[in-house]
Amino acid sequence: MLLTPTSGPKRWAKVDKLEHRFKARGAAHEIFARRDGIIVLAGPAGTGKSRGCLEKLHMMALINPGMQGLIMRRTATSLTSSALKTWERDVVPEAMLDGSVRFYGGSARLPPAYMYKNGSSIAIGGMDKPIKVMSREYDVAYLMELTEFAEDHLQAMTTRMRSGIMSFQQILADCNPDHPTHWVKQSAAAGRLVMLNSHHRDNPRYFNDDGSMTEQGAQYMARLDSLVGVRRLRLRDGIWAASEGVIYDGWDPSRHLVDRFDVPKHWPRYWSIDFGHTHPFVWQDWTQKPDGCLVLVREIYMTKRLVEDHCEKIKELVSADDSPRPQFIVADHDAEDRATFTRKMGYGTTPAHKEVKQGIEAFALRLRSDGRGRNRLEIMRDACVELDQELLDAKKPTCTAEAIPGYIWAPGKEQPVKLDDDGPDAARYIVSETDLHGVTSVRWG
Repeated sequence: MLLTPTSGPKRWAKVDKLEHRFKARGAAHEIFARRDGIIVLAGPAGTGKSRGCLEKLHMMALINPGMQGLIMRRTATSLTSSALKTWERDVVPEAMLDGSVRFYGGSARLPPAYMYKNGSSIAIGGMDKPIKVMSREYDVAYLMELTEFAEDHLQAMTTRMRSGIMSFQQILADCNPDHPTHWVKQSAAAGRLVMLNSHHRDNPRYFNDDGSMTEQGAQYMARLDSLVGVRRLRLRDGIWAASEGVIYDGWDPSRHLVDRFDVPKHWPRYWSIDFGHTHPFVWQDWTQKPDGCLVLVREIYMTKRLVEDHCEKIKELVSADDSPRPQFIVADHDAEDRATFTRKMGYGTTPAHKEVKQGIEAFALRLRSDGRGRNRLEIMRDACVELDQELLDAKKPTCTAEAIPGYIWAPGKEQPVKLDDDGPDAARYIVSETDLHGVTSVRWG
């Protein structure tokens, strides 16, 4: 007899066995029969792409004793709220409950992994810390959000697909559409990988067998229907689309997003704040390299919290790594919020310069490389210190790096659209202060 959770008045009930059921549709169904070396499920948000890939990975581990698998995203920290949430909630809860799968936290030599009774294992990790995961060999690997990876990362991963426990080795991946010239799209067109298109009707959580929407599906699709611009085209309609009227067309995630590194204490630090409550409150902590490159080290990007609470979080962050005091703090013009920030932090702030067009032009120049091919502006890939789950669920940007591609001009105007602009605004404040007006000294309260 086994114990299983129930929804009735008794929390646990005895059953003869635990069953895991999954009904795959569309592209998620097709991958189970395919043995191609690299398969990518591409489609809008909420089509069941991740679930399908994870279910196949789990099945392969069960029917091939000793199989070596991998779940990977561009950064290891981003797995917790995405793939691993789906994995433990939907894919392996029964197996973990009866003990046939257990979690191993890793060691100095081995990465964290899910260990199976039959000898199979599925490691987890990110390409930002690749040493442990890339030193092993695999049969099946799942790369979540392939568009976040560089093409070189995929090529490197193919060299690790040589465990030999299974009769074939395979990389499974998924992604939402990106711009039409993205390397993933081009690789599919060139035949270097197989791309299968996923649709909302493929997800049994949101659509019934007859094509009608479930109650949960109606709520989810309503959220997607509220999206606008390029985010609607990609996440609602599944189109590989470029932003019309995009402001920062020089933004290149493969170049401007960088892995975390230790910031020397003697490098200057600058803070920028865009106050908000319903819209995100954004606090950015920047440094400047000796060659002049500005680097966003970390940020708070969070809705529905008071300024007082954000101040406590900032104090916690700066005390944890003994960060040096910022040379200046530039903030938007909300007098009440600025006063609250000064009272709670003891730091005065400089009001942001509001020459929007000049600030945008200065930021755009920063996206160009210098005369030696070096970046003049970078954002650490894991800069955001905490995920706002409501923003994620609403398919809104959850950090500045996600907001920049959708930062667009208002039609017929020389002003940005006032939508999801909080992160880009805060970043513009910094560049305006350093490049247009010179560095000022912070006032200490």
